[in-house]
Amino acid sequence: MSDPAALDDAEFTALDLSDLTAGEVPWLRRRFVRCDFTGADLRELVTETCTFDECDFSGADLGDSVHRAGAFRSCTFRRSSLGGARFSGCSLLGSALIDCRLRPATLVDCDLTLVGLGRADLRKTDLSGLRMREANLVDADLRECDLRDADLTGARLQGTRFEGADLRGARIGADGLVQARLAGATVAAEQALAFAAAHGLRVA
Repeated sequence: MSDPAALDDAEFTALDLSDLTAGEVPWLRRRFVRCDFTGADLRELVTETCTFDECDFSGADLGDSVHRAGAFRSCTFRRSSLGGARFSGCSLLGSALIDCRLRPATLVDCDLTLVGLGRADLRKTDLSGLRMREANLVDADLRECDLRDADLTGARLQGTRFEGADLRGARIGADGLVQARLAGATVAAEQALAFAAAHGLRVA
């Protein structure tokens, strides 16, 4: 990849890119399928409408990278660094983020459907309006997060910490209301009634 700019609009399949250093040239409309970015240096990388399908980013450093209108579908991030990364209008459908450094990542208008974030530390992160349907958030730390209007329908919330979080307008199923740790969270009146009903209370 000696001339990165010449590779825009190209597709790459099953490449070993573990020794890659991103450099300063933005990636535009590139497509990666089952590529190995293990340990790659992707700091400050900028991508625009790029897609990554079933790629492995384990141990990669994406610190302060910027991703716009892209997709990371069924990708693996294990012990990856995403601190300072910004995702805008991106899909992370079905990807798994395991033991990653996620703070302070920025996620705007993103789809996190079926994303694996078990035990993730996302304290004080703005997750408002995100689609997180059926995401795995088991034992994740979402204390003091802004989750207003987020869609958590079907999400796995066993032991998820929401203390101090703003959940007004968020969509959470009855199972989540029972399994998550919601003490100290801010909710709207209708959510409080749903919480009471999920715990078997009768509101007169």
